[in-house]
Amino acid sequence: MSDTQRYSDTVQKAREYYNSEDADNFYFAVWGGEDIHIGIYLEENEPIVDASRRTVAKMAERLDALPSGARILDIGAGYGGSARYLAREHGYRVTALNLSEIENERDREMNSEQGLDHLIDVVDGDFENLDFSDKSFDAVWSQDAILHSGNRKRVFSEVDRVLKPGGHFVFTDILQQADVDPSELQPVYERIHLDSLGSEESYDEYAKDLGWEKSAFLALPEQLPRHYQRVHNTLTELNEELSQKISEEYRERMQHGLQHWIKAGKAGRLNWGILHYAKPSRPSA
Repeated sequence: MSDTQRYSDTVQKAREYYNSEDADNFYFAVWGGEDIHIGIYLEENEPIVDASRRTVAKMAERLDALPSGARILDIGAGYGGSARYLAREHGYRVTALNLSEIENERDREMNSEQGLDHLIDVVDGDFENLDFSDKSFDAVWSQDAILHSGNRKRVFSEVDRVLKPGGHFVFTDILQQADVDPSELQPVYERIHLDSLGSEESYDEYAKDLGWEKSAFLALPEQLPRHYQRVHNTLTELNEELSQKISEEYRERMQHGLQHWIKAGKAGRLNWGILHYAKPSRPSA
C-alpha cells in the first residue's frame, strides 16, 4: 500500500506540508529545533524555545504519579523535544509517533546525540490509525496536533484502545469556542485544510462516550495570540537570515497566515490549554 493510500486526505496534506523543505527549515529555525507547539509565556518577548519548554514541563506535572520506566506514546511528536524531556527528566520510555519522515530523521539524530535513543522509539505513522497493540501505554501525550485530524473522534477512540486501564491522556490543542460563528474562523480553517476545529465540549463528549474521567483543563487562551505574535516577530527578525533557507513565497504566506491565528485569538474565538483525561481502572458497570 502506498503512503497516499494509507493516510486519509487530511493527514496526507499535513504530511506533505511538514515534509516540505520550507516548512522543515521554518519550524526547526524559529522554534529552536526541539518543539513545534504553543508556549507558555511569562513575558511578551521571551524566547520561543523557553516558553515552549515551559509548556512541556507544565504538562509533565500531570504525569508525576507514573513511575520511571512508564510507557508513553507521543502522537504528533514533531522533532521529539517533549519525548526527550520525558525520557531525560523522568526516565519514561517514549514512543514518538509522527507523520513527517523529515522531522523524524532530525528527531532520531538528536536522540542519538543526546544519548537518549535507548529510551525513545521514533515511529513513522499517523494518530488516526495507531499501529500498536491494545492496552500498550500508561499515558498518551500530544501537543497541538489533533487539530490536523479530519476525524478527531477516531483519534480519541484509538487513544482509548492503546491506553492501559487507569491510563492518562494529556494534551494541548487549538480549540474553537463553542458559541463561535464558523464563518468567523474560515481563514483559520483554510490554514489547516479543514472546516472545523475541536472544542472543549466536543472533546468532553468523546471522553464521556469512552467512559473517561476529566481530570483537568487548564485554559490559557491568552497564550495563543501571544505565541503566534512571537512567532510572527521572530520570523520578521530572522527574515534575511532565513532567506537563504526558506523561499520568499513561503515566508510571506506564513506571515499572512499567522495574522489569522492572532486575530482570531485576540477576538476570543479560539481557546488553548492543557487537557487531561483519565481512563478508568475498571470498565464502568
